[in-house]
Amino acid sequence: MAAAPPERRPDGAARAAALMSAARRITALTGAGISTDSGIPDFRGPQGVWTKDPAAAAMSTIGAYISDPEVRRRAWRHRLAHPAWGAGPNRGHAALVELERAGRLHGLVTQNIDGLHQAAGSDPALVLEIHGTMREAECLSCGLRTPMPEVLARVEAGEEDPPCPECGGIQKSATISFGQALRQDVLDASVAAARSCDLMLAVGTSLTVHPAAGLCDEAVENGARLVIVNAEPTPYDPMADAIVRDPIGEALPRLVAAALATPPRATPPGATPPAGPSGGGPDARPGEAPDGPPG
Repeated sequence: MAAAPPERRPDGAARAAALMSAARRITALTGAGISTDSGIPDFRGPQGVWTKDPAAAAMSTIGAYISDPEVRRRAWRHRLAHPAWGAGPNRGHAALVELERAGRLHGLVTQNIDGLHQAAGSDPALVLEIHGTMREAECLSCGLRTPMPEVLARVEAGEEDPPCPECGGIQKSATISFGQALRQDVLDASVAAARSCDLMLAVGTSLTVHPAAGLCDEAVENGARLVIVNAEPTPYDPMADAIVRDPIGEALPRLVAAALATPPRATPPGATPPAGPSGGGPDARPGEAPDGPPG
């Protein structure tokens, strides 16, 4: 008889904890699901922003944003009212900080743009914001970056579509929208973190957005185990060594506590040591969009 899929096994959490206990170099890949406990809705879940309002995706499409002033005006209103401004990190974010401080987390790639990993205490040098950040605005003409609160103050003062203060160009949040290429340096560092880990921990991500989801391939192809903590099924479930469906704010702290209670083995059972980073990585795919709030 074929083995039950990981998500149907009663020992999913126990299996995940055992794999994390054995791992020496963990890389985490986080998506919108880790921030929902902070009051920030995801995008593809049953209550996701794009699920409930498909037209909202236009705010994250670079072509529509540049060509349609009304899309930009709506986007600035959305940024002003975004729940991230009043949100704080939750237990899921804190668990990853604990894993980092124990010397077991060696890479943190996030598809989120909310900055909550850094707010929780993650080392900013460790966090790779593969889809950018909402904490800054960027001019699409001259590249000037401005702290987002400064630009939002202009919106509050009555500017519906505030232009760049230097060149008058169109501004948007410093995030990756549909149709924009990822920053190559961030992508390369993310690929290196995936290739050099012995366990990839995917948390709160649909694993449908590339090239971010492809980091799981990079890790597994270089000998790492794959643990997925996500409420909904993902395309990578058949590849996973363990799947946990419990709420992230409950599951992740338990997994980290269990992992840190046991010293790591030299190599996870049945795994081969991961290859070191070899540089490069998959090409950014301009037609794909972030797994986080629209920019």
